[in-house]
Amino acid sequence: MSDTINSEIRFNIELDENRVPEKLTWTAQDGGVQAQDAKAIMLSIWDSKVKETMRIDLWTKDMPVDEMKIFFHQTLVAMADTFKRATDDEKMSDTMKDFCDYFAEKLELAK
Repeated sequence: MSDTINSEIRFNIELDENRVPEKLTWTAQDGGVQAQDAKAIMLSIWDSKVKETMRIDLWTKDMPVDEMKIFFHQTLVAMADTFKRATDDEKMSDTMKDFCDYFAEKLELAK
């Protein structure tokens, strides 16, 4: 019998009276993170029973639009890297990265 290890990642969302996020923090004790501030969170969860992705996308009302653009670009680049590791499909990963370059160019993001 193998020993299992449990790890927990926790998000705390402080909402205003209209239920709009004002403050986001996250904790991952195994990673040495304790109540770290964040301005945005994108979380995708795969439900294999219904073959659908459930998503939680949150950002604070003071998240600057220019930072949101960078956040999206970096997330897309990370998804391309993860796709390569998960599927070993280098051709599609490269295509995704080409789109990321196009995205950055159109948004005039500095490299």
